[in-house]
Amino acid sequence: MTLSRQAIIDAPDAVIEKVPVPEWGDDLYIKALSGIERDDFEASVRRNGVMVFTNYRAKLLVRVLVNENGTRIFSDQDARALGKKNAKIISRLFDKASELSGMSDDEETEGNSEEETASETAAGSDSPSNSPAPSPAPETNSFAASAAAS
Repeated sequence: MTLSRQAIIDAPDAVIEKVPVPEWGDDLYIKALSGIERDDFEASVRRNGVMVFTNYRAKLLVRVLVNENGTRIFSDQDARALGKKNAKIISRLFDKASELSGMSDDEETEGNSEEETASETAAGSDSPSNSPAPSPAPETNSFAASAAAS
């Protein structure tokens, strides 16, 4: 039997998970983004089609940290203040939020790899920005992949 349109729309698939944050003295709740919410988030961190990673983790977290009823506890404008908190805690919460919302390392890395490859192809091999030394390119790519995965 196939699912009907209404069965899909009515299916309860929202996920909220309690996460301990002992450093802050209690637990938090993280919700998975809906498809629309994820698209809105991804659009909010793009400028001229390029991902901007400034305060990326906190920008996601303000959208997914909720109370026990699923109501957001932060507004988008709180991202800067949240981003000033301990990076280890922010990274741990971000990893959980990414997992719940299907934003795996593989998905994010694949998207950036395709963009980087297109940029490198457009620049051409004779471009002065291409360095013959092997160490700068892997560091740049590692940072981009790391930031995208985070």
